[in-house]
Amino acid sequence: MAKIKTLRSASDKSISHRLAIISSISKKKVIIKNYLFAEDTVNTTKALTELSVDIKIENSDVVVNPKGKYVLKEPNDILDFGNSGTGIRLLSGVLSGCDFFCVVSGDSSLTKRPMMRIIEPLSRMGASFMYRKGGYAPLAVHGKSGLSGIEYSSNIASAQVKSAVLLAGLFSDEPVCVREPVKSRNHTENMLRYFGVDVEEKGLSVCLGKNREPYGDFELSVPADISSSAFFMVLAAVKKELEIVLTDVCLNDTRSGILDVFDQCGINYEIKNKKVESNELIGDIVVKHTNSLKPFKIDKELLPSLIDEIPILSILGIFCDGVSVIKDASELRKKESDRIKAICKNLNAVGVKTEEFEDGFKIYPNSEYNLKNAYIDTFGDHRIAMSFKVLEAVCGLEFEFSETHSIKTSYPGFFDHLNYIMS
Repeated sequence: MAKIKTLRSASDKSISHRLAIISSISKKKVIIKNYLFAEDTVNTTKALTELSVDIKIENSDVVVNPKGKYVLKEPNDILDFGNSGTGIRLLSGVLSGCDFFCVVSGDSSLTKRPMMRIIEPLSRMGASFMYRKGGYAPLAVHGKSGLSGIEYSSNIASAQVKSAVLLAGLFSDEPVCVREPVKSRNHTENMLRYFGVDVEEKGLSVCLGKNREPYGDFELSVPADISSSAFFMVLAAVKKELEIVLTDVCLNDTRSGILDVFDQCGINYEIKNKKVESNELIGDIVVKHTNSLKPFKIDKELLPSLIDEIPILSILGIFCDGVSVIKDASELRKKESDRIKAICKNLNAVGVKTEEFEDGFKIYPNSEYNLKNAYIDTFGDHRIAMSFKVLEAVCGLEFEFSETHSIKTSYPGFFDHLNYIMS
């Protein structure tokens, strides 16, 4: 008989970042419940505090008492975003509309991640940047009051680029539109609407309308993160005699591509208790062990809605009855680590055959009985560390990890939740 476990995974990291930032430039008080208190999102609230935003923690709620978008003040020191690409890129959009000087930076991983993708459009809008050769942080930003408008066609589907431009656009009275090759996650658009900002979507374009003043004056809650839930969704699918109920998960269709992969594989899952809160679809995901898993294929159409889940989906690929393929995914080489390299190296180490190419890789199936203990190099990447911790638990192996501290950047309760599921 299957063991049934119920879990609310970590709160949504993308939504937590955006709520903190948009609340801080709104007109009225905002109370954020279920905020993610991980290193990345805490660094965002610290940066906002250094910009003179009144942010307090009251009974695990984040309470923001803003004074509008034009009263942020020049910080006394560098704003350190640690490992957070979302924090540094989105807040750079806001800083572009502030008439003062600021330096933003982060850890050794963040300073290797590409920033020209935001520097180029934000510079066209009127902000000034200085940066390391190649367009890397630290970034020195000098914003400008009254930014110019922009019609920007991004060559990549990036919610961070789109969000940076839209947030900068709040400081402009001119037309601001962003067009993408494929629709990326739309939490920023959903949230701006909830705060009363006019946002129009036209196909693959998102444009700001006349009203660009976020208002606030409400209380809202952050749902559970489908990217964090994904670790336990995969665990349930491949672990014999297990069923997991993951509650309160954000089911935004620009983020739920993992469900398409589950459909490809024939995984036994169900969505229950759907509802809409703060312009986001939320529900419970029930996943049961599935005996025979078909292989999956991920390409450019599906990739933006599950790019953060590729590491754990690579673990799923081990248990499929055929070769699984990820392609059109060169963006994975520019994440917290070169994830294509990290995934293939570590899968090979545990006894899984892979075929690496520039924009993706193939995973050849194996069984848990043929895997072996190995040294896992996480490359300081939280999702690599968690994915191989799941594999270790499923197969009863003992890996040696280069580190696991990185997990705290997004999921500080991961080990407690993993131990609960496996108990």
